[in-house]
Amino acid sequence: MWRDLKPIGRNPDSGGYRRFAWTEADAECRTWFEEQARARGLAYEVDRNGNQWAWLGDPAAGDAVVTGSHLDSVPDGGAFDGPLGVVSSFAALDELRSRNVQFSKPLAIVNFGDEEGARFGLACVGSRLAAGELTVEQAHRLRDADGVSLPEAMEAAGFDPDAIGADPERLARIGAFVELHVEQGRVLDLSGDRVGIASAIWPHGRWRFDFRGEANHAGTTRLVDRRDPMLSYAETVLAARREAQLAGAVATFGKISVEPNGVNAIPSLVRGWLDSRAADQVTLDTVVTGIERAAREYADAHGIELDVVRESFTPVVEFDHALRDELARILGTDTDLKVPVLGTGAGHDAGILSGTIPTAMLFVRNPTGVSHSPAEYAAEDDCVAGVLALADVLEGLARR
Repeated sequence: MWRDLKPIGRNPDSGGYRRFAWTEADAECRTWFEEQARARGLAYEVDRNGNQWAWLGDPAAGDAVVTGSHLDSVPDGGAFDGPLGVVSSFAALDELRSRNVQFSKPLAIVNFGDEEGARFGLACVGSRLAAGELTVEQAHRLRDADGVSLPEAMEAAGFDPDAIGADPERLARIGAFVELHVEQGRVLDLSGDRVGIASAIWPHGRWRFDFRGEANHAGTTRLVDRRDPMLSYAETVLAARREAQLAGAVATFGKISVEPNGVNAIPSLVRGWLDSRAADQVTLDTVVTGIERAAREYADAHGIELDVVRESFTPVVEFDHALRDELARILGTDTDLKVPVLGTGAGHDAGILSGTIPTAMLFVRNPTGVSHSPAEYAAEDDCVAGVLALADVLEGLARR
């Protein structure tokens, strides 16, 4: 499965992946998923929001046990973020069939669409739509950097954008969702454990800062006569690092847009996107408030207009305690596998669905701690440990 997926959407220059929603690379990943499902005799379907499902048993029976993740990527992302969960789900099913396990509940594998939000700027679009956390109107307003709207992109890929929306009937048939994911940090590496269980997802959000100044000639305009928004933006980036460090949180300006974007032109507009995350809501509010306050002070000092827009936000997600405890019991008691419980600053489809159905997550050790980069990695024996852990969990949940 890794060999089949490896070339899809790979950037030969960086070695990373560009598997963006509703593109050719996305279509190839979707074809791969369908082939894996049909090769195993699973019932394959695509829901109204473009999420792919592979079913073992009757979906209408209810109380289904579902696993899976996503196949899309951030720009020049790594091979493991998302795909490890999907590949491991099929491998876990293969393992359970080799054990001749008989299930009392339906089992499904899912590939959620547009989890990373790399193209349209909003993460977890597929699961947000299904859970009703993103309205049809909001989704239809999403546009990529080239001005292509989400409906236009879906239609070009052969899907009906008018059919999208909340899918409560489908979610009501799910009794538990367990997502396996490569760890995006080094907690497991430092503890020496191959597999861990997620406790919670930190609250996190994305804010857009628009600094508006005055375009002018870079070679003829005196420094004292300039209204250069790049200065305010640069100072705000440093303020973000300072505020995050003081609070024990994280804050990152990772994306920037400049107009007119000429080497010899003073910008008229600098637009920067802030990603900030913290262990609790109070800390996150403190960090973002501090960054915005500093940005406004810098903007006022340079004669710059500033608009701040919160584009997305996800509150703290405490995974279902009963399900989390059941995973710990299955892995700790039934298999004697040591499984530490750890939090994460990264968002996931499991977090989005947690408000509607019981969800849990398993993490596989990442020795580099690097994620959203070609350097992202998990050793084969750790991946196998993750598959076996997931198989044990699915067996325990689907037979209880």
